Amino acid sequence: METHSNTRVTADAAADKGLRRGTLGVVGSTVIGLASTAPLYSLAATLGYVILAVGAQAPVAFIAAAVPMIFAALAYQELNREMPDSGTTFFWGAKAFGPITGWIGGWAVAVAGVMVLANVGEITGKYLWYLVGNEEFANNRVIVVATSVVFIAIMTFISTLGVQMGERMQMVLMVIQYAAMAGFGILAVVHAVDGSNPDSVAFDWHWFDPSGLDSWSSFVQAVLLCLFIYWGWDTCLALNEETKNPRTTPGRSAMWTIVILIVTYVAISVAIMMYAGFGDTGLGLTNPDSLDDVFIVFKDVLFGPWGWFLILAIMVSAASSTQTTILPTARGTLSMAVYKALPKKFSAVHPKFQTPWFSTIVMGIASIAYYVVMSIVSEDVLADSLSSMGLAVALYYALTAFSCVWYFRKTLRDSARNLWLRGILPLLGGIMLGYAFIQSAIDMLDVEYGYTVLFGVGGAFVIGVGAILLGFVLMFLWWLRPGSKPYFRGQSLNADTAVLVPDE
Repeated sequence: METHSNTRVTADAAADKGLRRGTLGVVGSTVIGLASTAPLYSLAATLGYVILAVGAQAPVAFIAAAVPMIFAALAYQELNREMPDSGTTFFWGAKAFGPITGWIGGWAVAVAGVMVLANVGEITGKYLWYLVGNEEFANNRVIVVATSVVFIAIMTFISTLGVQMGERMQMVLMVIQYAAMAGFGILAVVHAVDGSNPDSVAFDWHWFDPSGLDSWSSFVQAVLLCLFIYWGWDTCLALNEETKNPRTTPGRSAMWTIVILIVTYVAISVAIMMYAGFGDTGLGLTNPDSLDDVFIVFKDVLFGPWGWFLILAIMVSAASSTQTTILPTARGTLSMAVYKALPKKFSAVHPKFQTPWFSTIVMGIASIAYYVVMSIVSEDVLADSLSSMGLAVALYYALTAFSCVWYFRKTLRDSARNLWLRGILPLLGGIMLGYAFIQSAIDMLDVEYGYTVLFGVGGAFVIGVGAILLGFVLMFLWWLRPGSKPYFRGQSLNADTAVLVPDE
């Protein structure tokens, strides 16, 4: 099945996909990239565990985790500059390595999206009830699941109305998120300095010194935790066909997104470390009560009667990620359908809103179904499914990085720029992300990893690897259909296929 052909793209596939062009600029694209990462919630849920692993060297882990993301972003930027397409990993993987790689890359993007939607949908539903002061409802599984399903459905509907409407909404939600994080960081530093918490510690440049790390395995564990809270910046690239200057704007926005996230994560983590200290009692960051959500633990101490604003911001962070996670997957499946890697119906675009309405609705339904089923099985299985999502993320980022190196291999000697930006750095990024995939899978095998054990190994491993293997099964079933032949024969998409996205 993995074959190349010099046949040009067929006439019907070459038709305009029908998406609204020139909608997003650098700012709008960057905001959507940031929203996809849910920075406030991601940091709240991760920081405690990072500090538990590496202590005061947490900033080192955040910075180290950004390195492969930057290298992968360079690959995205170079590939997008040459051949922008909303299919991103699917499109570029198929062009570089053939139809199987492309299909599995597209599937990995979809799997990651569905899994994370289940989690951010739940956070949105739960924190809504915390916000209105009803903890009984917040701890009631049936009510939380029902509320979360409504949120996912609403965000799916908004996504069908167009990127422009989503951009405006995300601007407001991002202001709320960053206002809360800025307030939290400032208050943490102020109270660390005024001595109101006896466990506070002074800022120390040693926190940024890698030589202070005691254990390589603990450092790897921390980096893996940090690695996946950067996930989401590639949404900028998935919206390339709806962006002004589609060959350059998405790549720049992705880079800006990663830089802003690095500064945010490091600055807020340092502020919290200064205020809370590293103890395992009281407000200490290694206190088991602080691990799952450090912001909620400190909201009343730092914000007082305004603690509700932090709850609102966490809910907003999850809600905004719900909407922006739907966008890239729907456009990925749209592209797959255009090139006959999926049934034609997935390429349907709404005549008025110019959005992939069918793919968007399917994404919403799939996410709701996955979330409800996992919730019925157990809350622990749902939690492990989120952990396993990292495997799909590492897989498709690594595939994109390697696709860049292979596709541009004949141009690497043309200039130093090409050698570094198309070759060496993407290759290093792919290797790092490949290592992250393998190491994460090995860690997940341990029955002590996560909350569940399935078939005698960690439940996260079974869910994560199983989801990827399911992609091979579905791909084979589609290969059996007559409509798939142009794709798997390399006729509808190959290394020589023309780019369908015009320059603005």
